[in-house]
Amino acid sequence: TVVSFRSIIAEQKKNPEMTVRYYSISADLTAEKFATANRNHWQVENKLHWHLDVVMNKDDFKIRRGNAAELFSGIRHIAINILTKDKILKAGARCKM
Repeated sequence: TVVSFRSIIAEQKKNPEMTVRYYSISADLTAEKFATANRNHWQVENKLHWHLDVVMNKDDFKIRRGNAAELFSGIRHIAINILTKDKILKAGARCKM
């Protein structure tokens, strides 16, 4: 089954912008269940990438040697997991670093 998912992004002082994404799925989902699953997926993705970009300044580091990019990606993910699981210091991930 091919499903299209439309979303409208309305930022302040900008015209609303509609994007359409197409998905090929094998699960038998209602439109409501698919929309919920899709939003949950992107919420997790956006949260992870926000941590990587904002807390760890990932975009400032261009690593191109051998498999160093993959290794550093794994290390960053481990660090984010440790920082978010730590409940001793009640501060944001950026302050914990």
